[in-house]
Amino acid sequence: MTIALEHPVGTTNPAALVDSQVTDRLVRRITADHPEISESTARRIVGQAAAFIAASGQQPGQSLAPSELVDYGWHAFILHTVDYAEFCERVAGGFVHHVPTDEGNEMLGGAQAARERTLAAITTAGYTVDEELWPAMADCTQCHAGCTDSPNSGRGK
Repeated sequence: MTIALEHPVGTTNPAALVDSQVTDRLVRRITADHPEISESTARRIVGQAAAFIAASGQQPGQSLAPSELVDYGWHAFILHTVDYAEFCERVAGGFVHHVPTDEGNEMLGGAQAARERTLAAITTAGYTVDEELWPAMADCTQCHAGCTDSPNSGRGK
């Protein structure tokens, strides 16, 4: 007997998680805020942000963090609060908060360990990782258990 997985590990395109109209809005926001980013790269960023959020919901409290590029997509998504809240509920089972790392504090195990944890979580969640968008980590983490943005960060993320 053969059992087929609905979403084979590491093969599902995370961009498919986001409605095409929402994707278009997010791409416009990313390219407006970061003119150096092409529309095609912004679309890839939206997909990886979706994968990051989905993985964060499946593995709450695991000190996952986006790359700097993926963080652009997460920021754009958060600005569209209705779309973001609906997306989080649908793919993560609840709101995934954006929690900047306090200045002077490091991510658990450092940036490289956070990158490895995050990419492993995305793959385990069943989504393809776009390696080119994960060169350097942003200074923020996911939190799924009632956290809020740090008032001490001074960065307003």
